[in-house]
This record gives sequence, structure tokens and C-alpha cells, in this order.
Amino acid sequence: MSIDTGRIEAAVAEILAAIGEDVNRPGIEATPRRVAAAYAEFFSGLAVDPLDHLAEAVDLEPGELGEVVIVRDIEFRSVCEHHLLPFIGTAHIAYVPGEKVVGLGSLPRVVDTLASRPQLQERLTEEIADALQQGLNPRGVLVVLDAAHQCVTTRGPRQSASSTVTLASRGTLSETSARAEIVSLIGGGGHE
Repeated sequence: MSIDTGRIEAAVAEILAAIGEDVNRPGIEATPRRVAAAYAEFFSGLAVDPLDHLAEAVDLEPGELGEVVIVRDIEFRSVCEHHLLPFIGTAHIAYVPGEKVVGLGSLPRVVDTLASRPQLQERLTEEIADALQQGLNPRGVLVVLDAAHQCVTTRGPRQSASSTVTLASRGTLSETSARAEIVSLIGGGGHE
């Protein structure tokens, strides 16, 4: 799917005119083009299959399997489909390998691909977990997202210090004690 930047430019020009702005005013005349370029980036994940990032997973022998793989503090940005305003946050991913592992850089690419679509944080969390489950067939998956939503921080309730946390788990990491242990490891992180 290709993003139609010309249509986006026309729509943005119409929005500017609808709020009473002069679309030819210096400083704003290029806004439709800039917004169209930003939207092409924001929604670039619509044309990408997140499973492609997991295609080069490496098969392991049973004795090579570790207990858990955790990648913390994966920064992401997405656009809420309700108001087309950004939400920005951090993803934490854990999985218990089944028969394969994937390069650690693949996990942020999965997050970025799925976040680069009109989204709801709740759905994004589930989609990341589903992609990892489908692409790696691990024994367990846990995804935690913590994000600040511009629709909450800049309009309506204007809660500038609030964030939203969502969690999705699969397999062995759905068990209460295992999930609690991984959440503790995620929260106890920090870089030395």
C-alpha cells in the first residue's frame, strides 16, 4: 500500500482553511507538504509485515536454550487512531525461546513496524505479542508498553504527567508467578 501524499496535502490545506488560516501565508504555505511527509513516516508500517523481521530466526539445539530473553527500553512512537495525535513510549519485550532465537535488533523493528500504523496502545501490545508468538513459536511471551498520549496530555484532561501501561502475555509467561518475575526484572533494570 502506497501512501497518497497528494491527498494528505490537500486534506491538510482544507483543515487549515477550515480553522480560518490563510494557507498561502509565509510559514504555513509548506505545512501541507511537511505534514504529508510526516504522515508517510508515521504510517510506514502499513506496508510492512512485522513477521519479515523475524524471518532470520536461528534454530537452537535443546541444550542451547536460555531461560528468558528480555529487551528493555525500546523507544517507540505511534499515532492514536481516535484523534490522530501521537503517543510516545517505551516497550519491554520478554520471550522464553522455544526452538529458535532471533537477533536482538529484530525486536525493535517489530515494535516500530506495528507502531507505524494508526493504533490503539491496547491493540499494539497484543499485536507485538502475537507477532512474536507466530514468528518465533516461543514457550512464552510478555510485552509491556508504557506511553504518554498527546490526546490526554495536550487536550481534554491535560494530564501532562500521566502515562498508560498495557501488558500482553502468552504461554508460560501468562502464569502469574512467571509474569511477576519478568515484570520485576523489567522494572529493576537500569544501565550500569
